[in-house]
Amino acid sequence: MDYLYLHGFASSPQSTKAQYLRDRVRLCQVKLPILDLNQGNFSQLTLTRQLQQVAAALPTAPTPVTLIGSSFGGLTAAWAAEHHIQIQRLVLLAPAFRFLDHWLPRLGPEQLDCWQRDGFLPIYHYSAGRELPLHYKFITDAQQYADEQLQRSLPTLILHGREDEVIPIEASRDYAAQRPWVKLVELDSAHALGDVLPEIWTAICEFCEFA
Repeated sequence: MDYLYLHGFASSPQSTKAQYLRDRVRLCQVKLPILDLNQGNFSQLTLTRQLQQVAAALPTAPTPVTLIGSSFGGLTAAWAAEHHIQIQRLVLLAPAFRFLDHWLPRLGPEQLDCWQRDGFLPIYHYSAGRELPLHYKFITDAQQYADEQLQRSLPTLILHGREDEVIPIEASRDYAAQRPWVKLVELDSAHALGDVLPEIWTAICEFCEFA
């Protein structure tokens, strides 16, 4: 089994969760490559582009793969698994299901209109430590993907904080309730999950059967 980590939106391979899990997995004599989903061009980011990048990073078939995805990377992992039978297992950390429903209302109609008119919207990028422009096609591309279409049955572990202020835990509750192959673990944490990393690792160890 090969493993691959997908970081979240406006994040990077240097994120706390990515580095923590890579180090823990390494102790089990397992490699955890971390894709840089920014590709040096955050401004042109789309879900489709991320899916293309994941497809290109998959090992030679028929090697099975476990994807570990955080937030928007978790959503990407779910969609990648829908299209690649080689992906045999998912670990999703606060996955961004229904993220447009949660994110766009926070922007408001005026800011959305400006984004569509101007083409770009400044987004704070946590890894860069500053705002970077994001093209409006990020929205139009994401609108093509409806969570209801995610119906492939495969072992899936979701870890989500009850106090998540970005993607409410109800999104994962609803997703798991309609898919009996999904195991949802609720944690006393917010979206970043940085204060429950040992609990996350314990759940992943059990799910992935690490020694």
